[in-house]
Amino acid sequence: MNLSAFFALPAPVRLPPSWRRSWSAEGLLLAISVFLLSANSAFFRQALTGRSLGDPSSWGWGLTLAVALLALNFLVLGLMCHGRLLKPVAALLILLAAGGSHFIATFGIYLDPSMLRNALRTDPAEAGELIGLALLASLLFKGVLPAALMWQVPLRRLPFWRAQGRRALWLLGALLLLVAAILVEFRPLSSMMRNQRDLRYLVTPANLVWSTGSVVAADLKGAAKPRQAIGLDATPGPRMSARTRPMRVVLVVGETARAANWGLNGYARQTTPELAAVPGLINFPQVSSCGTNTEVSVPCMFAPVGRRDYDEARIRGSESLLHVLARAGVEVLWRDNQSGCKGVCDGLPSQEMVQINPPGLCADGRCLDEALLAGLDERLARAQGSGLIVLHMLGNHGPSYFRRYPERFARFQPACPSDDLRQCDSTAIANAYDNALLYTDHVLATLIARLKAQAQSDQVDTAMIYLSDHGESLGESNLYLHGLPWAIAPEVQKRVPMVMWFSDGLARQEQIDLDCLRRRAAQPAAHDNLFHTMLGLLDVRTALHEPALDLLAGCRRS
Repeated sequence: MNLSAFFALPAPVRLPPSWRRSWSAEGLLLAISVFLLSANSAFFRQALTGRSLGDPSSWGWGLTLAVALLALNFLVLGLMCHGRLLKPVAALLILLAAGGSHFIATFGIYLDPSMLRNALRTDPAEAGELIGLALLASLLFKGVLPAALMWQVPLRRLPFWRAQGRRALWLLGALLLLVAAILVEFRPLSSMMRNQRDLRYLVTPANLVWSTGSVVAADLKGAAKPRQAIGLDATPGPRMSARTRPMRVVLVVGETARAANWGLNGYARQTTPELAAVPGLINFPQVSSCGTNTEVSVPCMFAPVGRRDYDEARIRGSESLLHVLARAGVEVLWRDNQSGCKGVCDGLPSQEMVQINPPGLCADGRCLDEALLAGLDERLARAQGSGLIVLHMLGNHGPSYFRRYPERFARFQPACPSDDLRQCDSTAIANAYDNALLYTDHVLATLIARLKAQAQSDQVDTAMIYLSDHGESLGESNLYLHGLPWAIAPEVQKRVPMVMWFSDGLARQEQIDLDCLRRRAAQPAAHDNLFHTMLGLLDVRTALHEPALDLLAGCRRS
């Protein structure tokens, strides 16, 4: 592609005479650095929170931050933009800054490595829902047009070594300017970076460069070595060996369901009417997630260490709960209606609903969550031994909540009908979100009914556990969606619903005291409990099992 032609201005547009004179490469990078300050409004707003405009020190603080960001922008550009690649790389950074600042301003997110990994792992259908007129306008006016103007500026060509020496001097000057700005306001700046460390992920485009580099480096490091095997000592326990009927546990991994809107938790609206009518259902109202996005939470949920001892490299570099269960002879299947299993089912049987394409449930690369139940009865009827089926839901994935449910579940009105949440008020957003929860409630209740029918026909002992991966912000404190760093994320992004249901035969075979478990459910729980609870439920013996984290361990009849 001819980039010069792509960024060429229409013929009637004429640059000012001063622009038509050749610029030095460093002069152009300095001008771009000044322009990129406009992409940092969220950073300035957060850094100046609580300061009075009438206080002269506030202006000095703001000026110092602007100088520091200007120097940082120049360092980033100066290190990345050289020779013939100067304009293409600078144009790319301008476009990235325009897109990044749009998402920061629109959803209140921070572009840290976790958020970048989540964005890079998204599927085309999911990404398409984030592309709207507002984003295109931001890219056009804050990205394409400035990049096109930059492309028109003629540059002076210097001999190679002279150009390198000149660049080194400018970079040294930018570094000295950055250090000077830090020293001028060292005390408040050091305090801010100590107490508000995540603010650095609002500094655009440095946040994008750093976070993308971190993700790529981590992925390359992980790809260079196989996953570390865990649970090599896993063996069937005595209950598993003594079973006279097949056992199937269905683990439903929810998506973006927050505890605050879960009807069973006492929410003002009944968003879980069908589950509320299920006899024997056990609800856990105080459950904490491991992360605030799928890329963090799903691997963490299936790891022996969770939020209490979080180690991302260790979790991503090791096998999961599913591999341990399979090693002990449990039949494992992952059925996905989202963006993949995030590595936890690597090498194990898996199915994607969009490829199965159940009639009437899939369109435009997306399936409704009822697709996860397609063919489930037949699979249960053929069950032998012990097995775990994981259903990964699309759930309440935003921002297009209205796309997550059939029309008959649009009970709460008016419901936001747009992919751009800024086009709707908070009531319409909450209505669409709650409608999606109603549909999740229906899918789970339907699943339980099918599991109960199979159990009553003396075919198989069954159980269902539902646990969401993370919560969601619906405009509170001007925040939307999810993915904020854990330390500063609101509770609505970290509190998730969880329910359990057991057939009579399974509860009897596994000696589960349901009244005891109901009392345990009233106490706090977390994603950290899932790994150990599943080992205990399926009776897989391994040194990895921690009974203190097994929600069932204290509720078994002797």
